[in-house]
Amino acid sequence: MMKKINLIHLLTGAALLFTACHSGTATTAGGAKDSVTAHLPQVPDSANFKATIDGKPVGLYILKNKNKVEVAITNYGGRMVSLLVPDKKGALTDVILGYDSVKTYQKPKEPYFGAIIGRYGNRIARGKFTLDGKPYQLDINDGVNTLHGGFSGFFSRVFTAKQVNDQQLELTYISKDGEGGYPGNLTVKVSYTLTDDNGVKIEYTATTDKTTIVNLTNHAYFNLNGAGSKTITDNLLKIDADAFTPVDTTLIPTGKLQPVKGTPFDFTSFKAIGKDIGQPDEQLKNGKGYDHNFVLNKHDISQSVATVKSAETGIVMDVYTQEPGLQFYSGNFLTGKTNDGKGGAAYNYRSALCLETQHFPDSPNQPAFPSTVLKPGETYHTVTIYKFHNE
Repeated sequence: MMKKINLIHLLTGAALLFTACHSGTATTAGGAKDSVTAHLPQVPDSANFKATIDGKPVGLYILKNKNKVEVAITNYGGRMVSLLVPDKKGALTDVILGYDSVKTYQKPKEPYFGAIIGRYGNRIARGKFTLDGKPYQLDINDGVNTLHGGFSGFFSRVFTAKQVNDQQLELTYISKDGEGGYPGNLTVKVSYTLTDDNGVKIEYTATTDKTTIVNLTNHAYFNLNGAGSKTITDNLLKIDADAFTPVDTTLIPTGKLQPVKGTPFDFTSFKAIGKDIGQPDEQLKNGKGYDHNFVLNKHDISQSVATVKSAETGIVMDVYTQEPGLQFYSGNFLTGKTNDGKGGAAYNYRSALCLETQHFPDSPNQPAFPSTVLKPGETYHTVTIYKFHNE
């Protein structure tokens, strides 16, 4: 009789847990949210993204392909909010970090989750550069440097959105002359396309009416184990780069190109991200882990420049780009101190990685680096693709 009662209780508890999980409200016996719900494969409620910011309408836009892959994007910061891709069992898994409402993206010191970064991705030393003999001073928002466009970077701007079809979204924005300290009226278009081979294609275009600098990228935080999972140090990573740009203690490149061979930065073959991250290396100390620009061997979009794999889910992500550099960031500044991630997740230390396709950091002050100067009459154009499959 006792065994029968225990079985009934077990089945009842399982049924309750199943119901709670699928309603997004699973709790432990003490009433707290169960960690298993932290990365439920669901698109955030679009009602939580309806807002007016800076006098402009904000919303959530959903792209879907024939394989049931879905990406949700808000025109606030041009951010990817969720990205559902199939795991090795065919179950959809959300692989990027983000929030359930646009309000949370507006909190102080928000870490650029999923955002379009501009005018200049990455850092500029002391926020200073000179163009045509004229000095410019940018916002100082990262210690002594400018990071990701400054206080008024594109991550905090409302783009004008046009959903072209079920698989494409166009976002446009005009960055006024002097915004953030940058010269020229810069007209930007970013097109997101969800392809039928499970790629998220991001196409960037920009023109200017005055000589300026531009370096656009996307700041998606990936965890192929599932958004909200505790770590990415078990993910396998390969980067097709024989060199990287070492940095000083403020994460500004020294100007040198350092070979990766014989260093913890050698990802020329697959390696667990956590394998060498704790080595007593000066560059790892400066970055508090990996937070460095890799000098790509090829960048013609025909071949992947980086690949990430999760043994847990079987999900593989290939990165294709026309950019000469790739910033690999291992989530060293995530703290897990709050539970405001999607589904109540706490985004812990090194629980996500970024692979930001880009020109090199501080290029305006480094003549040997590829130029980021854009002149009137020229068109800035570059494409990056994040493509998913299983193995």
